[in-house]
Amino acid sequence: MTKLRVGVVGLGGIAQKAWLPVLGASNDWTVQGAFSPTRAKAQPVCDAYRIPYVSSIAELAAQCDAVFVHSATSSHYAVVSELLQAGVNVCVDKPLAENLADAERLVELAQQKKRTLMVGFNRRFSPLYRDLKTKLANGASLRMDKHRTDSVGPNDLRFTLLDDYLHVVDTALWLGGSEAQLQSGTLLTNDHGHMLFAEHHFASGNLQITTSMHRRAGSQRESVQAVTDGGLYDVTDMREWREECGNGVVNRPIPGWQTTLEQRGFVGCARHFLDCVANQTVPETAGEQALIAQRVVEKLWRDAMSE
Repeated sequence: MTKLRVGVVGLGGIAQKAWLPVLGASNDWTVQGAFSPTRAKAQPVCDAYRIPYVSSIAELAAQCDAVFVHSATSSHYAVVSELLQAGVNVCVDKPLAENLADAERLVELAQQKKRTLMVGFNRRFSPLYRDLKTKLANGASLRMDKHRTDSVGPNDLRFTLLDDYLHVVDTALWLGGSEAQLQSGTLLTNDHGHMLFAEHHFASGNLQITTSMHRRAGSQRESVQAVTDGGLYDVTDMREWREECGNGVVNRPIPGWQTTLEQRGFVGCARHFLDCVANQTVPETAGEQALIAQRVVEKLWRDAMSE
């Protein structure tokens, strides 16, 4: 079987910390090349991972079956459009595009070109979150917190909602298992329009869902707590599992062989995308799925601006 030819656009922090280590660690595909606008910055990264530097997106597209896009959000529409037009399958960092209209246009373009378009919501591929999802058939409440030590500003409210809070909304609504309805919420900003705190409440059938983020909580802690008919479950930082199901507290040991990138879902996300391309199947986080959370976040921002 011919190996998929893979490329990368964007070689910044998230690419270096999360995606390049995953893509470079497998022999199931070949990394053909990478493109980033500033070659002087990109070349040392390419050299470190033994990836050829490619001088344009068009040149990269001509060499690849699938491309991972990790460029700035403001560039997503232009970059993903060019790749899809060239007949290349794309996995792009969230959000799919800087605004909802462009995101919807990308979904339509992928359908027209019959190409796979996936958004890299890595938390959906975290093994502990996937295990937790199987426990929620009789769930009563679900709460997801993702806080920051001190990350107020410098970006405005809309940027922070799309760049960070979107992860919380997408993961919580996905765990809930069906389309949830927004019930109420709070968005607090400082005098400069920077986000301080967000908390929102959704209902999905009988399940109550809460999302929460404080930008100056003194902690980077991420946690999900679920209450079901028969059990309480707590997952912390995608690596610690605690449950109570009538027989006391059970703490699941962290697998010694499991890397942080596996725990946080990056390995599963990358492999899922490439498996879908190879098998011509629809990804779990296809463009249409990504639009659900982006529509919610756009509504939260519009409602905040109208107050």
